[in-house]
Amino acid sequence: MDRSFLDWPFFEDRHRALAEGLDDWCRVHLPVDHKDVDAACRALVAALGEGGWLRHSGAAAGERLDVRTLCLIRETLARGDGLADFAFAMQGLGMGAVSLFGSGEQREWLERTRTGAAIAGFALTEPGSGSDVAATTTTAIRVQGGWVLNGEKTWISNGGIADVYVTFARTGEAPGAKGLSAFLMPADSPGLTVAERLEVIAPHPLARLRLADVVLPEGALIGAPGEGFKIAMSVLDVFRATVGAAALGFARRALDEALARVRERRIQGVALAELQMVQGHLADMAVKIDAGALLIYRAAWAKDQGAARISREAAMAKLYATEAAQEVIDMAVQLHGGEGVRTGAVVERLYREIRALRIYEGASDVQRLIIARAVLS
Repeated sequence: MDRSFLDWPFFEDRHRALAEGLDDWCRVHLPVDHKDVDAACRALVAALGEGGWLRHSGAAAGERLDVRTLCLIRETLARGDGLADFAFAMQGLGMGAVSLFGSGEQREWLERTRTGAAIAGFALTEPGSGSDVAATTTTAIRVQGGWVLNGEKTWISNGGIADVYVTFARTGEAPGAKGLSAFLMPADSPGLTVAERLEVIAPHPLARLRLADVVLPEGALIGAPGEGFKIAMSVLDVFRATVGAAALGFARRALDEALARVRERRIQGVALAELQMVQGHLADMAVKIDAGALLIYRAAWAKDQGAARISREAAMAKLYATEAAQEVIDMAVQLHGGEGVRTGAVVERLYREIRALRIYEGASDVQRLIIARAVLS
């Protein structure tokens, strides 16, 4: 694979060393068997923890998340196995609120997820509120010594296998977005049940969760009451660009597979790679990959340089990289011909993996709205 992008000024030597080390790890450990997705995810979390990679998924006390590192890890893992990227990403996203806003006691959970001793989940989406977080209806009522939560969450990654969830509920300090709060909710909390496991085209552990009089202690509140929306957006501000990085990893793998295919496949005695139309497709794929990488690592670099918010940059990175990766992978399938749609082919797997990235953590049209509002302001 072309690694020349690591020479860009966005990166430091430590990033280059990390990328090389993770490449070596991936060659040994990936891909994994996906037949039992829950077991595969648990095994991947354990292996990533043992390898030391999960320590980058959260920030130790007094430290900051390094977004370039998060992006490099997601890109590299996604190139090897989409489920490995998922396992790493959810440890970071799931505990993102604790990394950024958690108390000392709450950070004990973070230390467990950073070693692979616990699995994290991020319970934000509801049946009636996906991209519209302000429409959250799950409630948290203050009682003596804590809170009682009632409601439903859906499309929750790691749902059913997580040990702890960061969840968001309406505490009512003000209407809409200003009346939400964030809570740390252990998976064994009485009243918390898995109402449904959700099957998707690229299998991942997903579930609908039901909260029925879930009692949490006062110390479960992350930050202050009414800060839930700010916390959720701050977490997404950091991790949204990493979704683009995962898409970039998928796209790079698709280009590698396409290059191998067109060099080997011959039509009327001529390698596909010698045909000008095929060369044009390869050029388009390469341009989309580099353009996506520039947007992703610009956003990550800006955050690492201390930018308070990178909503515009992260939205651009996620929008372009995920949409472009879909096009790159589609062309890789096309260049493979019938082999491209054979179940189990690498490009067929990538074709299923990429589709969800244009939806989760803010669908593409939501990213367009964010960008437009930033431009208009």
